[in-house]
Amino acid sequence: MTFFTYNGISSADFGLHIESKNIFSAPEYDVSFQSIPGRSGDLIVSNNRFANVKVTYTVFVRRNTVEDLSDLLRAVKGWLYTEPDRYHEITDSYDSLYLRYGVISGSLDIEDQLNKVGCFTVTFNCKPYRYKKDGLLETSVTSGSSLFNPEAFSAKPLITLTGSGDFTLTLQNGGYNRSWQFKGIKSGITCGSEQMNFYFGTQLLNDKVTGEDFPLLPPGETVLTVSGDAEIAVQPRWCCL
Repeated sequence: MTFFTYNGISSADFGLHIESKNIFSAPEYDVSFQSIPGRSGDLIVSNNRFANVKVTYTVFVRRNTVEDLSDLLRAVKGWLYTEPDRYHEITDSYDSLYLRYGVISGSLDIEDQLNKVGCFTVTFNCKPYRYKKDGLLETSVTSGSSLFNPEAFSAKPLITLTGSGDFTLTLQNGGYNRSWQFKGIKSGITCGSEQMNFYFGTQLLNDKVTGEDFPLLPPGETVLTVSGDAEIAVQPRWCCL
């Protein structure tokens, strides 16, 4: 059985099954090209990001009566258009090891498409990366231990230090060597690299931190050390395109 899940609910719960899956555009790296008089070859100006990608599922459904179909379509629309102002987890039976984050995109002309071809399409506007499911699990680590990134891209982890006082976090991987100093921490601090914030719970703690950029876990083995009395938990967030 082929299916996808969105916002924690499976298409199979509605009797919807995937006929095909299409990714109409691969993630595009966001750069611009600037011409300079007297210089052959444009200058590449990078925004250091990938653009979103559209993922489309063509699904089919069987219902015996018009009334059954009408009830189903109303429920499907309620499911897909709940919280359309934020990203949700998307998984499918084609790709069991990874998930995406996306949101419903465009209009959903279910009745018209069903009448014409017996199936309909659902399109999601997704973040460019796919995330390895086991990399979204939080794990406790000890200072001086290492984390191995199996993917080709640097991961933007969630690193939480629980404790009070002053800490220093250091990450080392080949030529990547970064440290962050945390001063006057009361209960703990989370380094949210993808969100680009330091916080604990709902309290922002950017003013408690000195250091360059946000923590990354480059491909391969990264050694993590913490000076100070803190428990360490990491959600590595391994990702690929």
